[in-house]
Amino acid sequence: MLTWLKRIIAGLVLLAVATTAALYGVLSLSLPSLDGTGTSNAISAATTVERDALGQAVITAQSREDAAYGLGFAHGQDRFFQMDLLRRNAAGELSELFGSAAIELDKTMRFHQLRKRSEYIVAHLPHDQQQVLAAYTQGVNEGRVQAGFQSFEYLLSGGPVKAWRSEDSILAIFSMYLDLQSANFERDKALIYLEHTFGKAMREFVLQPSIHQAALDGSLLPTRQVPIPQLETSLARADIHDIGSVNLYGSNNWAVTGALTHSGKAMLSDDMHLGLAVPSIWYRAQLNYQSKNTPVTVTGVSLPGAPAIVVGTNDHIAWGFTNGYLDTADWIELSASDKTWQEEERIELPDNEVHTYSLLMSEYGPVQQFNETAYALSWVAHQPYAVNLKLLAMETALTVDDALTLAPKVGIPVQNLMVVDKHGDAAWRLMGAIPARTNPADIAIEATSYSPQWQYNDTARPALKNPDNGKLWTANSRVVSAQAHTRYGDGGYALGARAVQIRDRLLAKDTFNEKGFNQLQHDNEAMFLAPWHQHLTALLSQNDAAKARFANDLQHLAQWQACACADSVGYTLVKRFRTSLMNSAFAPVEAKMKEAGAGLRYIKRYLEPALWQLLEQKPQSWLNQHESWQALQLNAYEVAKQKLAAEFGPNMTSWQWGDVNALHIKHPFSTQLPILSQFLDMPTTKAFGDTFMPAVQGRHFGASQRFIAQPGALGNAIMTVAGGQSGHPLSSFYRAGFDEYAKGNATPLLPGRLVHALTIKPN
Repeated sequence: MLTWLKRIIAGLVLLAVATTAALYGVLSLSLPSLDGTGTSNAISAATTVERDALGQAVITAQSREDAAYGLGFAHGQDRFFQMDLLRRNAAGELSELFGSAAIELDKTMRFHQLRKRSEYIVAHLPHDQQQVLAAYTQGVNEGRVQAGFQSFEYLLSGGPVKAWRSEDSILAIFSMYLDLQSANFERDKALIYLEHTFGKAMREFVLQPSIHQAALDGSLLPTRQVPIPQLETSLARADIHDIGSVNLYGSNNWAVTGALTHSGKAMLSDDMHLGLAVPSIWYRAQLNYQSKNTPVTVTGVSLPGAPAIVVGTNDHIAWGFTNGYLDTADWIELSASDKTWQEEERIELPDNEVHTYSLLMSEYGPVQQFNETAYALSWVAHQPYAVNLKLLAMETALTVDDALTLAPKVGIPVQNLMVVDKHGDAAWRLMGAIPARTNPADIAIEATSYSPQWQYNDTARPALKNPDNGKLWTANSRVVSAQAHTRYGDGGYALGARAVQIRDRLLAKDTFNEKGFNQLQHDNEAMFLAPWHQHLTALLSQNDAAKARFANDLQHLAQWQACACADSVGYTLVKRFRTSLMNSAFAPVEAKMKEAGAGLRYIKRYLEPALWQLLEQKPQSWLNQHESWQALQLNAYEVAKQKLAAEFGPNMTSWQWGDVNALHIKHPFSTQLPILSQFLDMPTTKAFGDTFMPAVQGRHFGASQRFIAQPGALGNAIMTVAGGQSGHPLSSFYRAGFDEYAKGNATPLLPGRLVHALTIKPN
C-alpha cells in the first residue's frame, strides 16, 4: 500500500513539474529579443534600442520620427497588453476581450465616443505630429510581433490581438482624461442630487472652504461657518452606510530656484499619484536624436501608448506635473425645446457577436437621464483641442520661458506644470486644455447659460516665475489666486492639507539638495490628523470610567508617533475613527442620497469643515437614533474597532498601520485568479504613508514615480518607479526597481551600464 502511495505521489510531483515546465516553455516563447539586428521601412537611419540593468530603454536615432519608432518598438516589446487595455478602456471596447461581463463598463465609456474623437483628432493633427505618430505606431506593431508568439495575457483571455493604430495613441491620452477628470463631472452630478434632495443650504454647508489653503499667492477663500441645515424627522433612523471614497488621482510637485541650491541650478521634485498595478503605468526611457542639427537627450518616463516623455529633463530644463482639478465639465439641463438625436453604438463581443444600444446626443454633448431630468455633458475631453502632441516640444525647450510659452498650446488634461532650468529659474503655469468659458458651475446650468466659448481653448492663463522666496509648490488643491478661482472653478480640489505641509516644509529651510527633496517626498508626519488625535483622546478619557474602559486604546494613542508609521496602532485608531465618524454623522444624508441613486463619495473630500462644525454645534436633528453627540461618537469608534477586528483579528496589537494599509500592487489577472498572485503581483509592502500628507500611499494607490532633478547637474537626479519595466513575468525587468521604491530608496534617473543592444536598420 505504501509503495503504491509513493508511486502516486511521485507521479503527481512529476506531472506538476512537467506542467510547470510546459507552462514556462510556452511563456518563454513570448519573451522579446533584446539583442541583435533587424530592419524596418519606417526609419531613415539606423536606430538602436538599448537597455540597462533596470530595463530602462535608451533609444538612439537620427531624427525625432526615428526615435518615436524606437520608443514604440520598446513599448510594443514590453507593454503591449497594457497598452491594449488603455485603448480598449477609453474606447469602450473591452467586451471584445472579456465578453458580456464588460458590456456595462463599455457603455459607460461609449458615452464619450472617444474612438470617434480620436480618429478626428489624428486626421487634423499637423503633418509633423502625424509622422511621429505613424512612426511610433509601426514601431509598436513591429516590436510586438518581434517575439513571434502571443503574450500570456492573450493566451489566458483567448482574446484577439489587434494591431496598434495612430488613433490608439490618442485613446491612451484620453485614458488619462478619464482617470484625472471624470471625478469632476461625477462631483457635479452628486451636488445636483444633493441640492435637489436637501436644498441649496445643504450644498453650501457641504462645500465650505477648508482652513487648509496653500495658493501660491497666499490668498484665502473666506472660511465662515454657514448654518447647519435642519434634517427632517423622517431621517432620524437612517441606516449607516460606508460613504466610500474615490482615489484622488493627483500628485505633489515643488521647485526652488538656483539661489537655494549649492550648484546654482534650479531643482524640481515631482511624484504623480495614481492607482498602482502591474505593470507600472510609467516606462523609463531616454531618447537621443538630432533636432535642427543639434543633439537632444531627454530622460524620464513615458506612457506606453504615446510617443512622448511625459515627465523628465533634457538637461536644459526639467518638468513635472500635478493634476490641475480646475472645473472642466458642466452639466446642461435640457428642456423640451432642446434638440436631441439618437446615435447607435456597436459593441463587439467574442465570436463575432455584436451588442447595440442607442446613445442620446445634443448640441452640448452626450445626454444622461438622472434626477428625473435630462442633462447634457459638456466636458473639455469632448473638444477637438483636448489632445495633441505639442508636449513633444518640451524636449527641445531650453529655458523656463520656453516652457511657459508652450503651456497653453499643449493638449493634455490640464496640469500644474512645474518647470526649472539650468540657469536657476523656476516657474509654475497651467498646462493643458482649459475651456475658455468663464462661468464654471457646481451644479447644472440652463441651456441659455451655455457659453459658445466652450469651443475654444483658454490661452490667457496665470503663471508665476521666480517668486521672492524662491519656492513653488502644488498638490492638487487650489493653486490660483482667490480671484482667479471664480474664473476657473473647482473640479474636485484636494482638501489642501498636503499642500500646506509641503509649503511649510519648504518655507522652513533656506538651502536644498536631492536628498532633502527625497525625504520630503517620504514625509508621513500626521499633521492633518493631529487635531483628530487630540479629539479622540479627549473622547476616550472624559471621565474615570471611560479611562478604565479604554485604557489599552489610550496607551496606543499616547504612542501613536504622530505619523503614518508601519508599527503605529494609534495612527490606525485615529484614521479609522475619523472615517467611521464621518459615516455616522452624515448617515441621514447618505441614506437619502442612496435612495435617489446617488451618494456622497464624490464629494467626501469636502466634508471635513462641515464635520467639525457638527461636532462643535451638536444639532439634535442630526443625531440619528443616538441620545447625544458623545454617544454618536463613541458608537462610531466602536464600529471602527469592530471592522478592524473582523479584518485583522481581535488583538489590537495586530492593527499596526503597516498591515492595515499594506501596499498590494496587483496584476489585473490575479484579482480574478488569486492563484496567479504569487507569480504576477509585486511583493506586499508594509504601509509607509497615507492620505493628507506628502507620502501618499494606500493599498493600491500612491506615488507612481518619484522624480528629482537639477538640469545641468543630473549626476544625483532621481527617478524611482513603482514597478518594473517589462509586463512579462519571466523577464528580469518584471520587478526590477520595485524593492528600491518600496524601501524609499532613490534610483538614479540616468541609465546605468547598458547590457542589451538591438539595432534596427532601414530597408
